[in-house]
Amino acid sequence: MNGDDKKNGDDPKPGEDAKPAKSPKPAKSPKKAPAAEAAETGAAAQKTAEGAEAPPVPEAANDDPEARIGELEVRIGELEAEVAELKDQFLRALAETENVRRRSQRQLEEMRKYAAADLAKDLLNVADNLRRALDALTEEEAAENDSLAKLVGGLKAIEKDFLQAFETHHIRKLTPADEPFDPNLHQAMLSVENSDKPGGTVVHVLQPGYMLRDRLLRPAMVGVAKGADDEDKKVDTTA
Repeated sequence: MNGDDKKNGDDPKPGEDAKPAKSPKPAKSPKKAPAAEAAETGAAAQKTAEGAEAPPVPEAANDDPEARIGELEVRIGELEAEVAELKDQFLRALAETENVRRRSQRQLEEMRKYAAADLAKDLLNVADNLRRALDALTEEEAAENDSLAKLVGGLKAIEKDFLQAFETHHIRKLTPADEPFDPNLHQAMLSVENSDKPGGTVVHVLQPGYMLRDRLLRPAMVGVAKGADDEDKKVDTTA
């Protein structure tokens, strides 16, 4: 068998598909060391930076001294105006704080001064009842009965201590007999005619009043004398 027969023997037989020739596998590239990779990366970054365009340089500022001084003067004026506004705001806030402090202090003082007002109003009825009990007992009856005289003495002592405790706490009793009528302190309950007192004078004290410092707890209920002027006002002048 000659060489031609061998070549013909390797040819595919009729009716059979030709098999594709196997391609050789690519050779694996050797792995690079980490230091080498870092060096290549740095070199690539340096080339990119060298190839990038530099940022535009701004134009030189105006070097005119007068213009620069003008700009500074304008800026100084703006800062002075801002400082003045902040100073005004500070002074206003300081004044408001001082007003709040004074108002709070005044309210606290009033609370301390008039803290006993409600209690004092409730005790006024006790003082009235003591006086009514003393007025109901005459001196003649007390003189005739020793036990009654001792009772009157005890009631007077209680009333004295009671009023003294009132005075200690700045509670003052109002008995405006023979004084001019004051609508701020007195409450007129009746008018008294044919009295020897001038008109507008308190001639009867039906119930005493009381004051706590300068605040009225209860007005005094009084009878006021009617003067001649009051009578003339009632004269009918119609024809």
